[in-house]
Formats: sequence, C-alpha cells, structure tokens
Amino acid sequence: MNSYSFQSLSKQKKKKDLQFKTLYSTFKSHIELIAALLSGLLVLVTWLLSDYLTTTAWIILHLLAFTIGGYAKAKEGITETIRTRKLNVEMLMIFAAIGSVAIGYWTEGAILIFIFALSGALETYTMNRSNKAISALMELQPEIALLLKDGQEIRTPVSELKIEDQIIIRAGERIPADGIIIKGSTAIDESAINGESMPINKYNRHEVYAGTVALDGTIIVKITTKPNETLFQKIIQLVQTAQDEKSPSQLFIEKFESTYVNIVLITVAVMMFLPYLAFGWTMSESIYRAMVLLVVASPCALVASITPATLSAISNSAKNGILFKGGVHVENLSHIKAIALDKTGTLTNGKPEVTAAYFDANQNADEILNIIGAIEMESTHPLAQAIANYCTANLSKFRNIDVIDMKNVSGNGVTAIVENKRWMIGKAEFVGKESAKLFQNGIGTSLAAEGNTIVFAKVEDTIVAVFALKDTIRQTTKDAISKLQKHGIHTVMLTGDNELTAKAVAEEAGLDQYIANCLPQEKVDHVKNLRSKYKNIAMVGDGINDAPALASANVGIAMGEGTDVALETADVVLIKNNLAKITDAITLSSRMNRIIKQNVIFSLSVIFVLILTNYFQVLDLPLGVIGHEGSTILVILNGLRLLK
Repeated sequence: MNSYSFQSLSKQKKKKDLQFKTLYSTFKSHIELIAALLSGLLVLVTWLLSDYLTTTAWIILHLLAFTIGGYAKAKEGITETIRTRKLNVEMLMIFAAIGSVAIGYWTEGAILIFIFALSGALETYTMNRSNKAISALMELQPEIALLLKDGQEIRTPVSELKIEDQIIIRAGERIPADGIIIKGSTAIDESAINGESMPINKYNRHEVYAGTVALDGTIIVKITTKPNETLFQKIIQLVQTAQDEKSPSQLFIEKFESTYVNIVLITVAVMMFLPYLAFGWTMSESIYRAMVLLVVASPCALVASITPATLSAISNSAKNGILFKGGVHVENLSHIKAIALDKTGTLTNGKPEVTAAYFDANQNADEILNIIGAIEMESTHPLAQAIANYCTANLSKFRNIDVIDMKNVSGNGVTAIVENKRWMIGKAEFVGKESAKLFQNGIGTSLAAEGNTIVFAKVEDTIVAVFALKDTIRQTTKDAISKLQKHGIHTVMLTGDNELTAKAVAEEAGLDQYIANCLPQEKVDHVKNLRSKYKNIAMVGDGINDAPALASANVGIAMGEGTDVALETADVVLIKNNLAKITDAITLSSRMNRIIKQNVIFSLSVIFVLILTNYFQVLDLPLGVIGHEGSTILVILNGLRLLK
C-alpha cells in the first residue's frame, strides 16, 4: 500500500474509532439506565407480591434485581479496585448489599443497589458528550486538497501536504491548510477561527487558515504550516485537553470516597470482634451489630442527597429554556465571580444589519433603493444580503428592475448595468476613495469611526448612497449584563474583532472589560488568566472558535443557535439565546446548593445517630432500616422541591 492510501486510511480510521467510541458511550449509558430502572421495577414487584410468592421465587426475583442493577457498578468497582489497589464507594455498596442479605434484609440491599445504579447511569450519560465535541470538530476538517504541481491539479490527502506546497481553493470551498495567498483574492468567512461574522477580504500575501471558507473568487495558497500543526488542529487539541482536566471538586470527591470506604470497612471489622473481646458481647451479637453498621453506614442517603435535587433543578431549568449537561455544572454556576462573553452571535445577533443609510439629496431615494436592492439580491455575500433586506423593507413602492452583467469583484464589491448606466457598490477604494470621502461631508468616515462597515453606491461618476452596517447587539444583552453585575459578577468580552468595533460594542452593552483581536488559543489564555484571578468563571460563546475557551472555563455556556461544536462542548445551553436566563440559572444553582447542603448535613447526622445507637445496642435492625431508608426518602422529597 502506498503512502497516499495509508495516511488516508489512517485518518479515516481515527474518525471511525472516535465515532465508534461515541456510539458505544451513548449505548452504554442507555443500557445502564434501563438496567437500573428494571432493577427498581423488580424490587417493587417483589414487594407488592411478597404475600403471593414462594420463598424460592422471592429469592430469585431479588437475585435478579441485584444482578441486573448491580452488574455494571460491581464490574466498575472491582476493575477500579484492581487497577488502583484502593477500595471505592462501588465496593462499599456491594458489601452493604451483601451485609443486608446476610442478616436477612434482601429488599433493603436491592434498594441500595437500585439507587446507586441509577445515579451511575446518569453520570455515564453526561460524560459521553466530550467525544461528540471532538467528532464534530473533525467533521469540519477537509481531508482532500487540490495540489498544484507542474501545472496540474492533483487531489491529495491533506495529511500529505508539505510546507511550500501550492494548493488551489475555489469559491465556496473550505480551506484545508494554513498558508499565504500568492495569487487571486477572495472574501473569507473566518467565523470558525475568530468568530467574526463579517467576511474578511484577502489577497496577495495575506494569511489564511484551515477550516475557514472562501466565499468568492479563486485563490492559490502556499502552505506555511504542517497539516498537524494548523490553527484548526490546535482548536481540536485544546478542546480535548480542557475536557480531560479534572476540577478540584472532582479530585476532592474521589479522595473522600476512598477515605470513607476505608473508615467504614475498618469500623465494621472492628465492630465484629472488639465488643466480643472487650465488652463481653456474644459473637453473634457482635456480628449482628457489625452488619447493622454496614447497612446504616452505606452512602445511600448521601447519594440521594444530590441526585434527586440535581435532576429536579435540571428539569426546572429545561422548562425555562436552559439545558444543563450534568449536576456538577448546576452546582458550579452559583460560584462564578466573572463571566467571559464572545461578541458575535452571543452579545450580538451574529449577522450584519444596516444601521444607517444616507442618499444624494439630488436623487430619488426610493429609486436608488429599488436599483441597489435588485443588484444586491443577486449576490450571496452577507453584506449584500443585509443591504438588499434593508432596501426591500424601506421601499415605498416596488418596481421590477432589469439587472445586466452583474459581477462580483472579489474583495471589493459588485458592478452591474441598470438602464444603460453602470453601477458600482462596494468599499471606498472600489468606488473612488476621494469621492467617497467627500460624500455628505465625510459621513462615511464618521460612521466608520463608530465601528460600522461602510458600503458606497455609485452610478456612473456620482456616489448616490452610503450604507453603514454592523452586527447589532441582541435586545436581551444590556439587561443580562446589568443583572450579572448586580450579582457581583465581573463581565468581560473576548472577541476576535478589531479594537474599534470591540470598544463600541462593550460601551453599548455596559461591559466591565473587553479584550479584542483574540484568536482561539488566546481566548483560552485569557480564560485561564481570569480563572487565576477570580477562581470560578463562566464562558459564553456560540462558535467553533469558542469551543476551547468553553471547555477551559469552570462553566461553559453556549447559545442555542450556535455551532454543533459549541453546543457539544458547553456545559450549559441557552435554548432561546436569551442571555438574561443566565441569572435565572444562577439563582436556581444557589437554591440547589442550599438544598444539597441541607440534605448532606441531615443524612450524615442520621448516619451518625444510627451508628451511635447501634453501638449502645439501642438500635435494632428494623429501626436501623427505617432510619436509614426514611432519611433517604426525606432527602429525596426535599430535593424534589426544586421542581417548583
């Protein structure tokens, strides 16, 4: 097999492996959830029919409930114990279930397994999102490039491209590698890299990046970076690295689990023999008390302290247009001290709109709108579409216009013949820089200073109109920023846009701070700096370029209309793109944390009391089970209050 085939197959294999891993993870979460629910159903059926079942049937049904519900967690616990040589909560649950059976309480043991299995299934379900994020990114990366060699166009795997190679990219194609333009010009959609909705006009010696799209014109690019070191590849690596990092709270919980298990098991072992040897208890009484201890000390109530409250909060928020991808994100949200926000598509609507238009006083404005609208309707450029929409909306009377010989002049504008007159629509340099500067006493210059993109319209030798376009701020943005600041949260805008535009948007939105000209890896650096300063921060974005920063923040928040990659990478999704919903989510997060704290303190207090009364031989097993399971029910009911 030649090099071409091998590398191409290698890349396809990586994609297939990642897709398989994602499908397997999703399948696994579904199987675990079904197993947990089936286990619970078996326990319920056995309890309801207990008066009608034979002893053998009763035992078989319980064994089925244990096996179906506990298999996944038992396998995980045993495997992890062998790998780390440390006992874990999974093993404690197995021992607690066995202990309850040993003293004749099969149903209680099965209930412990059911609750623990259910929480494990939900955890697996939320964890499979990271693989989907990387898979979505890889789908946007071109696999084939058109290599120019000896005057011939050769289809070549991107992985085989070398520095100094020359490739050709036509209108509408995604650029496969980083490089510089050596021939031609085009408007490039770089939203995948810098999040900027406005296409950037590029020509000779300008840099272009893999993953961006050439909108018009044909260009020849000389490769300047190895295919595995492109900016787009770095985005993939950044997302992967950030998602693999464990938060301090995760590390603490893992450490606490191991310590808790060891303390309980050591205490049970001591309880089995010490009272017999030191206090004159009978051996049967010591073993009985040890088994009661193993049951009442199991973390069933602790698990129930968190899961029902979390699910209730997630359900409540979903009804209000906020999707959380796991309880940990609901918990973290109320702790944030700063929030970083992308500009395009987050603070703004993500597409250009005409904010102002001025016409030659000696011309019929309605006629100008008719003609310009007809010309721009034949272009697919975002600026042209915005102008066409504006013209249509502001016409007092529409008439059909015959547009002849309409041409896109890449990176400049368009030309056309209407009623035997030549029209030119585009930037100042295209229609005549000096004439544009003088039009309406230099109105174009002042509009540009406000962060607008300026487009002039010229007929023959006369400029007759100027349009100012801007990516306008969402209606909910100002209200959202104000609410966040009232919560004491520092607001920062991170944008790939220029300083002038960034400043104008920041001032209009009322932000505390802004940082302009950010590439994806720079956004990650700024997020890390904010984390260092404020400890807990959130990041809000909608584009591919925001994905690494979303993954690097304590809480990543994506807009519902954002790219698939942003939606998959984020921890929270705002379905209706309403930033003001963030403050609602923060309030819900605070409520959930307060209820969880109440539940944890209550459940630990009950466990402590049960253990103490068991030691003094006041507590018998039935009361121990009532106390243990009763505390579990109470914390579940307390958590369900979050549904309101």
